[in-house]
Amino acid sequence: MVRNVVRSLAVVAALAGAASFATGCAPERHVSAAPTSLTPSATSTPTPTPTLSCAQAIVQRLAPAERAGQLIMVALDAGADPAGLVPLLAQHHVGGVVLLGGWDEGMPAVQAATTQLQPATAPDGIRLLIAADQEGGQIQQLRGEGFSDIPSGVEQGMLDPAALQDSARGWGGELANAGVNLNLAPIADTVPDALGSANPPIGGYDRQFSGDPAVAASHVSAFVRGMTQAGVATALKHFPGLGRVTGNTDDTDEGTTDSVTTTADLGPFEAGIRANVKVVMMSSAVYTQFDPADEAVFSRAVVTDLLRTRLGFDGVVISDDIGVAAAVSATPVEQRATRFIGAGGDIALTADPAAVAPFADSLVAAMAADPAFEAKVDAAVTRVVRLKVGMGLARCG
Repeated sequence: MVRNVVRSLAVVAALAGAASFATGCAPERHVSAAPTSLTPSATSTPTPTPTLSCAQAIVQRLAPAERAGQLIMVALDAGADPAGLVPLLAQHHVGGVVLLGGWDEGMPAVQAATTQLQPATAPDGIRLLIAADQEGGQIQQLRGEGFSDIPSGVEQGMLDPAALQDSARGWGGELANAGVNLNLAPIADTVPDALGSANPPIGGYDRQFSGDPAVAASHVSAFVRGMTQAGVATALKHFPGLGRVTGNTDDTDEGTTDSVTTTADLGPFEAGIRANVKVVMMSSAVYTQFDPADEAVFSRAVVTDLLRTRLGFDGVVISDDIGVAAAVSATPVEQRATRFIGAGGDIALTADPAAVAPFADSLVAAMAADPAFEAKVDAAVTRVVRLKVGMGLARCG
């Protein structure tokens, strides 16, 4: 999601319990720099754990509207009064906020916004995910006093992975201090050198670590580990890769069909998953090698069969913006959240607050009409709440 290059995405949630998130993750599985073959996973069903059991207990107490709200993340634009968003969050039990626009007034301004937002939490003491695009370079949304000037992805890709991990830990600490608990980074997309800036969403902004999936894989892992050490969750994006299109999915539905990406290009995503990344963001492009009919964000073949089953990812899957993005404009707004959850997704992100009501209402209606869809919602909410329990944003008892 690149909507205004100077846009700032800030995600907040006071990080009480952040230390438990940083230290309570499963042991890291280090990845070879070389792409690995993708062996089909037997299942993506989560292994029972105390955290999962706690999440399931919380979800059982939630009404349908409350469950639907946990599956929505909405934007707050820079300069907007956070108090103006609070009624919408409360009415629809929204579980996440992403700060958009030019948040360039430094950490005090971000802290003030996140502090205002966080009390407006969902029921049962479930706190907000508040997210930011803090990749670096042109896509560094939080700037000013208290925030480092982060180099671009291309520049980060020139660093030794150990140095990048140390740097990411420092950048993550800044986010945590600002009340941001989810960084919508790193970029796991690779852009072929021959395409370069002719790839508008990634190469056009130097967001990629490398055009070589093997090099990108090592840096994706380093970035994820560094942020995790700071107590900040990360989101790999944009699965299964946005580096081979010639159109920006935010702005157009032309040039957004990728006919070349295959499993051989997924090494950076697999590396991030092995580094215990908590969230994966879906692309809104079409990938003919995997599903020629549907955008990846609405494709069961991509979300469930490829990401969850074949790559074995059982964490939270978030959409790119599906509120106003041009690439999904052919799908009515009221169908976008249900299609995404039906494909196996978890959090429907909208840059437009006006989409929250149709997202929420359609999810509740679909749950009432179809027990099978209700089961999908319950599974999605459980994944979201499990993430929040692990981050100290929700607890049992």
